[in-house]
Amino acid sequence: MLKSLKIKNYALIRKVELDFSKGMTVITGETGAGKSIILGALGLILGKRADSKSLFNPEKKCVVEASFMLKDDRLKSFFKAHELDYEKETIIRRELLPSGKSRSFINDSPVNLKTLGQLSAFLIDLHQQFDTLDIHQIDFHVQVVDAIADNKALMEDYIQKYNRFKKLVKRKTVLEQTQAESLREKDFVMFQLKELLDANLEGGEQQGLEQEMKVLENAGDIKQTLSGIYGQLAENEGALLGQMESLRMALGPVKNLSEDLNKLSERFNGIYFELQELSGDFERIADRTDIDGERLSEIRERLDILYRLQNKHFVSDDHALLEVQDSLQEKLNGFVNLDADLDAVTAELELIKSELLKDSEELRRRRNAVIPAFEEQVRSKLSQLSMQHARFEVRMNVLDEPGPSGMDAMEFLFNANKGGTLQKIKDVASGGELSRLTLVIKSLVASAIPLPTMIFDEIDTGISGDVALKMGVMLERLAAEHQIVSITHSPQIGSKGKLHYFVFKEVGENQTYSNIRKLNVDERVDVLAIMLSQDPPSKGAIENAKELLAN
Repeated sequence: MLKSLKIKNYALIRKVELDFSKGMTVITGETGAGKSIILGALGLILGKRADSKSLFNPEKKCVVEASFMLKDDRLKSFFKAHELDYEKETIIRRELLPSGKSRSFINDSPVNLKTLGQLSAFLIDLHQQFDTLDIHQIDFHVQVVDAIADNKALMEDYIQKYNRFKKLVKRKTVLEQTQAESLREKDFVMFQLKELLDANLEGGEQQGLEQEMKVLENAGDIKQTLSGIYGQLAENEGALLGQMESLRMALGPVKNLSEDLNKLSERFNGIYFELQELSGDFERIADRTDIDGERLSEIRERLDILYRLQNKHFVSDDHALLEVQDSLQEKLNGFVNLDADLDAVTAELELIKSELLKDSEELRRRRNAVIPAFEEQVRSKLSQLSMQHARFEVRMNVLDEPGPSGMDAMEFLFNANKGGTLQKIKDVASGGELSRLTLVIKSLVASAIPLPTMIFDEIDTGISGDVALKMGVMLERLAAEHQIVSITHSPQIGSKGKLHYFVFKEVGENQTYSNIRKLNVDERVDVLAIMLSQDPPSKGAIENAKELLAN
């Protein structure tokens, strides 16, 4: 339970300290005195965000500290999981710095807001969990019925399976998408590889073809030029080789007369025979050089194929194309067949879905078993709060697929008037009716929810008089099992508190600030009397206040 709350330098509060006890504590005060500020400070303990604008003195830090008595050891696992010191009296502290930064501590160990909020959620129900906003939510309706049906263990098991189910669904979707993309990519790679394989690439082929094409494209010029050179060397009248033969013969008689002449003769003979061999080569090349248009077309077609593939794959020769071909073949070999993984995931999905359906049937059976009594209890308690003609019904529909709460879609239907048509709560309930309906439902599920401290912020909205008194009695009974804190404008509810705090404003020299004090019996009489009438209160109001406290 909440043992104490200390607030320093927050909003209009300079410094206040509140002590709490078992049972019911009420907090009252004039409108605008600062009751909501206390709730806002407590919200910081629950992990809500704030900024430096919340500081009373913007040059100093704000500190909100709450002390809790842990009555059992059920939270030890939480402390252990987050590496925190477990203490029977656990202190949660939140600090807001002038810079806008925030720091959070559990038993003096720094924690983040998420951890702070998770622990606080185990300790306090700050009316937001079961407020008139939640009562509109379908998920909340399921949670209420499950709490009454004691479905906690079954739901924990179901949620564990359902989370696995959702992961498997996501995994299957990813596998199917990956496989589809893989197949598309594989088809493209196979198409590219087939093009290259069909081209029957050979390293160096391109260079040879390009050279042969040059020859064929210039075959006429080559044949004419080489034939002319051959004629000048060996065939024509006055051919060079004939003249050189005559000169070679002339050297014959004198070549052996000296070593120098012999060397000159050998050199001349070498030139003669080299020209003779050259002339033969010119003749052979000229003879075999043909103007072959068909072969030229074949070469051009082949080179067009090679050039097109090179442009497609952004490479410059056939050697690089062969490297691309090897790379595509390696990539094709690397494609993984996902059929086995898909089959395994599908099989597990079918198995876990069958388990979810079985659990859903059990959840539905247990829900259906408690709904009639729950509906009757709600109607009965509403009747006690002067809503004798109110109708309340829990409607369930079966889902097509497992959801986070089973196969049931649940909704609360309500009408406060005799003969009225049942409708969704948000479409038919007024503010006062919502307040009463919220309290009734909360009182019925409170024992099933392990929240030691329950804080009601103006649960009396839209009600007064006898209804407020009956609501106060209901809160008082709820306080027999839970620590209750009620921030209220109602004197009837205010009279039911074991402790009574009064929030008021004080005007200092330069500014106004909020303060709070615990009231004794006489002070409570005066405060309640003022709430009943005026300030100063009438004698009748004072007597009425005394009667409320006496009862």
